[in-house]
Parts: sequence; C-alpha cells; structure tokens
Amino acid sequence: MSIKSSPARRVFVVVNTILLTAVGILCVLPILNVLAISFSSSAAANANQVLFWPVDFNTLSYEYVMEHAEFGRAFLISVVRVLIGLPINMALMVMTAYPLSKSKEAFPIRNGAAWFFIFAMLFSVSLVPQYMVIRSMGLLDTIWAMILPGALPIFNMVLVMNFFRSLPKEIEESAFIDGAGYWTSLIKIYLPLSLPSLATVALFTIVGHWNSWFDGMIFMNNTANYPLQSYLQTVVVRYDTETLSKMTLEELEQINKVSNRTTQCAQIFIAALPILCVYPFLQKYFVKGLVMGSVNPQCTRGNTVFRGGPRPCLRFPPR
Repeated sequence: MSIKSSPARRVFVVVNTILLTAVGILCVLPILNVLAISFSSSAAANANQVLFWPVDFNTLSYEYVMEHAEFGRAFLISVVRVLIGLPINMALMVMTAYPLSKSKEAFPIRNGAAWFFIFAMLFSVSLVPQYMVIRSMGLLDTIWAMILPGALPIFNMVLVMNFFRSLPKEIEESAFIDGAGYWTSLIKIYLPLSLPSLATVALFTIVGHWNSWFDGMIFMNNTANYPLQSYLQTVVVRYDTETLSKMTLEELEQINKVSNRTTQCAQIFIAALPILCVYPFLQKYFVKGLVMGSVNPQCTRGNTVFRGGPRPCLRFPPR
C-alpha cells in the first residue's frame, strides 16, 4: 500500500534537495579548483586563468613533489602519528566516558571527576608550561610530543559519555544478572551499540591529527621531523641561482612550467586525499542513527539483544 505525501511534504523535499545540492557543490568546487591548478602550467596559474579545468595540462608539479624526500618523510610522519594517536585517543575516551556515564550511586566521585575534566577543557594549559614539561620529559623532536599532550580529547569524550548515558540501562542490568562484569558490559554491549558515536569521534580525531601543524613547529627543532601540515606551512619552492645557471634552455623551459602555486596545490591535494578516502567508510555510521532497539521482550533470562531486530541473544558466563 503506497502512502501519498502531502503537497507541503513534496515542496519540502524539493527545497531541501536543492539546498543540500547547492551546499554540496560549494564544498566540492574549491577542491576542483585546487586540483585544476595543480595540473596546470605555472603561467596559467599565475595569470589566474584556471578555474575548474586544467590549462596546459601537465603533471610536472606532482613529479616535483614526489622527487623531494622532505614531502614523503613528512607524509609518513603524519601517517604514523594518526596510526599511533587514534588508538590511544579512542581507548582513553572510552575508558573515561564509561564510568562518567554511570549514576552517582555506582560511581560516587562522578561529579567531581566530571567537573575536573570540564575545568581542564575550559581552561587549557598555556604554551610555555606545556613546552617546559615536554622538554623536561625529553620528548622534543619525538612523535610523542605531538600525541601525548592531547591524548584525551575532552570534548570528544563528553560526546561519547552523553551517548553512553542515552543507552537503556536495562541492557546492562540484564547482562549483570547473567554474570557479566563492567569490562564485559563495555566491550560486548556499549561499544557495539555506540558505533555511530565512536565513528564520529574517530573521524574528528583523525582529522585533528592529520591537520595539526602548530605543535609540529613548536616541539620539533629539526625540520626533518615535521609532520605533513607543518611542512606545508613552511614549504617554499626555491631554485638555487648557481644551479639555474648550469641548466640548459630545455631544462629551464621545463622548470618554468612548475611554480610555487601549482606545487603547493599539488601538495595540498595529496595531503587531503587520505581524509577524502577515509570519510566514505565512516559516513555509513552517521546515517544509521542511534540505538535502534533495546531489550527484546521475547528473550528470557540469560539472553540479551543488542539492536536491529531479532538476533541470537548473548549468554554471559557466571562470575
């Protein structure tokens, strides 16, 4: 049986589709402009002749970027930073948010701990004491100087905590009756039900680590240890005068096709490419909503259903 939508509903769908399409186009156009400039000649880019399609198409800017070891090393440092920082951030967020989501009876110092984290979020430490602490710990010029100071993103932790609080308590209570402990409840109940929330904060964490540049410039004395974004902040295409004087006319014509602008656009697009590849895999969790179900009344004692309709109920071994 088909349900006919009202005229107002149809108008809303049309207007909403037009607005979202316009917003999507506005988000894509800058990326297309950067991509077109990176594949264009230096003369066309410097003359502002490039809009959304390359002019005098060439790949010399990407060849120039790939030939320089500094860019590859900075790219690798950023990848390692994300691979190390993401598990640490997620583990600390989950292990902090889970007890703070409990009632005061179950966790008596909940209010004090919550106010402690809120105070730390509102009044963060200044740069000078942070630098002195990192220097005294011998972390300068190491990747840990960019990971440990922000190991617990408090704002993301609050998001996860509020999501944990929104979950029905009956699920955990039934698990406790069946012999589950807090760790079992966290791993087998809260984490599977919290995939949308965890995917959201995971994306925030990845983007935060990948786009961070200031801490690399402050805590890294050696430019060889710069992450990608710190490298992009300082990179300038320079040509040595003595080297240029020894080049042939053909080599100079090739060099002129690469400019500071086209090379920087190529580096920016390469730097944004990993995030563009990761986002579609996490997007599916954003549209699933929150909890789709709670306790299945058909399950007897010893059985628990997570979400999404009928499933085999979990049985926990007795404590």
